Amino acid sequence: MEKTRGTTIIMVRHNKQVAVAGDGQVSLGPTILKGTARKVRRLYQDRIICGFAGGTADAIAILERFEDQLSKYSGQLTRAAVELAKDWRVDRTLRRLEAVILAADREKSLLISGSGDVLEADDQVMAIGSGGCYALAAARAMVREAPHLSAPEIAEKALKIASEICVYTNERALVEVLSETAPPEPDNKIPDSALKTGEAKTKPAKTAKN
Repeated sequence: MEKTRGTTIIMVRHNKQVAVAGDGQVSLGPTILKGTARKVRRLYQDRIICGFAGGTADAIAILERFEDQLSKYSGQLTRAAVELAKDWRVDRTLRRLEAVILAADREKSLLISGSGDVLEADDQVMAIGSGGCYALAAARAMVREAPHLSAPEIAEKALKIASEICVYTNERALVEVLSETAPPEPDNKIPDSALKTGEAKTKPAKTAKN
């Protein structure tokens, strides 16, 4: 599976954030074809982040099928990932596609492959591609030794370190981030305390004394 090894994708869940970072290099053997490819994308109303390693056309076809599953199961990441892995393994067309996917929402981080694997990280750090091992080691070290760093900072620094070692990875990092806590909804309601008798009424304006 030479196609799946020409990139680096790193996923880090840390300090109430999850970040997925990918480099921009596309290689054909020893030749660099492109340096600004977009290998990290948002799916399903921007609630899911995915990064892929493998043939670009193969990965895009898989992501399209994955988005169909996400829509079918209302954004349930695990359910959609399991159904995708099942289809990927048994479908005559899909099983010929060579790619590996990292996917994350606010709660879970998963690795999905064409061999039927749907794996969740033990330590909330995952990486795939030719530079994946280097990025994984760097990210784990930063999580343990520099816990004050944010998830996107760790992901970007880990990718840079991998690019210094792996010839199929460049320094052009694309990072997508999700917060583990949903943004607060606007609250236009009157506070309960103001609903008590007399407190929600407008006070009359004072008249000036002569």
